[in-house]
Amino acid sequence: MKNVKKLVLSATLLILLAACAPGTSVQVNTSQATLQLSAPGSNPMLNQGDASGRISRAGAGLWHGIIAPITLVLSFFNADVRMYEVHNAGSEYDFGFLLGVILVFSVLGLFIRMRR
Repeated sequence: MKNVKKLVLSATLLILLAACAPGTSVQVNTSQATLQLSAPGSNPMLNQGDASGRISRAGAGLWHGIIAPITLVLSFFNADVRMYEVHNAGSEYDFGFLLGVILVFSVLGLFIRMRR
């Protein structure tokens, strides 16, 4: 039974990841509503500086990943706060951002484990 659950979970995750490919779109229709889900496409601001000419790289991505949980909450109350910098260096920034998010949740998991 555990193997079946693992297989179903793996298949579901694979389908969800495949659905996140750039440019994909899924539309769900019900009798009362229509919902369209679309994956993000390319970033038109890639490798273009902001008003000061700065482009965020891996270091900024790491920092933005670390503060992402806080900026997510702040973005609900302030429309000017964003989690992600669009004026970035592409994969380099994305890698730093992902490492920052992983770092935060790893440290939180470690603290929770130590308290038990």
